[in-house]
Amino acid sequence: MQEILQNYTSKSDAIQILQDVQQKFGYISKDNLNIISKAIKVPYAELYAIITFYKSFSLEKKGEHLIRICDGTACHIQGSTDLIAIIKDKLGIEVGQTTEDGRFSLETVACMGVCALAPVMVIDGKYYGNLNRTSLIKILNDYCGED
Repeated sequence: MQEILQNYTSKSDAIQILQDVQQKFGYISKDNLNIISKAIKVPYAELYAIITFYKSFSLEKKGEHLIRICDGTACHIQGSTDLIAIIKDKLGIEVGQTTEDGRFSLETVACMGVCALAPVMVIDGKYYGNLNRTSLIKILNDYCGED
């Protein structure tokens, strides 16, 4: 944490600090939020407001593999709702949750900006498009180490 903070000194650096902490730890703990608040003299509540406003920040630790599936208009029309149900069933979690073993977290997003590939899912930054039940199950099995 100190190696991140040594690069910044002012309130105007708040979002960059939060991004760096999110990148390093995968989330922003309340302890780290307190440290940041004191280091750059920004009220805890103000930093908390920033984190809860931007969806890219998280106050909870995510799984080893972050699954984001688009449920925007194009993806929804192409069956993303059914795909979300398959993922939830396969992993035993709801949207916004992490598996008990900490391997997977599931999120939905409003749009990924690749509507021509609908329905679309991203796992750990890798895009998977034109998904259907069969391709989705194969991808999930690959990540789960199943045949």
